[in-house]
Order: sequence, then structure tokens, then C-alpha cells
Amino acid sequence: MPIPLDDQICFSLYATSMAINRTYKPMLDEMGITYPQYLALNVLGENNGDGATVGAIAQRLALESSTITPLVKRLEQAGLVVRQRSTVDERQVRVKLTASGRALLDRCDCLGQTLLAKSAMTLEQLGALNRQVQALRDTLVDEAKT
Repeated sequence: MPIPLDDQICFSLYATSMAINRTYKPMLDEMGITYPQYLALNVLGENNGDGATVGAIAQRLALESSTITPLVKRLEQAGLVVRQRSTVDERQVRVKLTASGRALLDRCDCLGQTLLAKSAMTLEQLGALNRQVQALRDTLVDEAKT
């Protein structure tokens, strides 16, 4: 007999991720961006304005560069990022936030605040849960490399 879905961590994490996406969606729609675009903007925000290559964004998000390229192009069309091809290696494209992109990223703080409010958890509880999930992810990623 199969294990019930609710007793499987893979399903619990998947269903939780979907619930978080549904929580974020109205706010992201209002800002005019998708969840993957939000994640890419966050990667760029982590780099203190230095930007990142398309490959680095893809690596940080565990996605393929071919998935990131169209996403970044749409962000550029919206005026949120600028892309610049490397003069040293033309295969590399560096992406940087514009002032509008940084302002939008600042507005995204409401996502975390909303999640905290709707979760019925404290900031400390959410932080501890996040660290546990990250540890599980890191262990599984490391195990896959061996």
C-alpha cells in the first residue's frame, strides 16, 4: 500500500510551495511580474548593484540559462533590468537592476510580510523551518553530486 501523500515530505513541500505562490500571486500581478521574475530580481538584489550573468542567475535558481534568458528579456522590456554582453566573452550577458527594478524589488517586501501574517507562525518559527528545509536541500544536492 502506498504511503499517503500527506505523509510524504516531497508532497508537503510541493503543496506548500504552491500555496505560497497562490499567496504571492495577487501582489505580483499588481506589480506586473511573475514569480520566476521575482526570484531573478532577488538574485540581482543580492549582488549589491553589481549585477550577475545570466548563467549565475540560472545557477542560483537551479534553472537552465535557456529558461532565464527570455525571463530577463521581459524584465528588460519592462525597464527593470539592463543587459550588457561581455566585451571579454561575448557568450556572457551581464544583467543589472535599473532604478525602477530596485524600487520594485523594495516593494516586494510586502510578500514576506504577507506570508508571515498569513502563516500563523512567528518570524523565528518561519526562520527555523526555512533553515531545516535548506539543510535538507543542501544534503540532497550534495548527495546527488556523489
